[in-house]
Amino acid sequence: MTTKETVQKYLDSIHNGFESLLTDDVTFTSFTSPVKTLGGKPGFIAATKNFYSKVASLEVRDLMVDANRACALTRYEVRGKDGKTFRSDVAEVFTVKNGKVDSLAIYFDTAPY
Repeated sequence: MTTKETVQKYLDSIHNGFESLLTDDVTFTSFTSPVKTLGGKPGFIAATKNFYSKVASLEVRDLMVDANRACALTRYEVRGKDGKTFRSDVAEVFTVKNGKVDSLAIYFDTAPY
């Protein structure tokens, strides 16, 4: 799988199956304040699964690829605690290794949360 195919498949499977697209030593970094970095597949899954369960829809607005790196500009429609949805625009920077996500760094505005 190419980098583009891997990232697209990952984003398409956030509700079901994204775990199989992660390397065992994948890293996850959230560049919100304070910056948080987690290493390893279990930590990555724990950090993302709760958020992914609240995603009503996901739109990939742009996907830029350079060798094994990709930047996806995404728009999430997220269910809040009150059941209403809100939009969250996110920049997601991926590194892909052997057809799997090896790292993901995210940048987004935390105000709506």
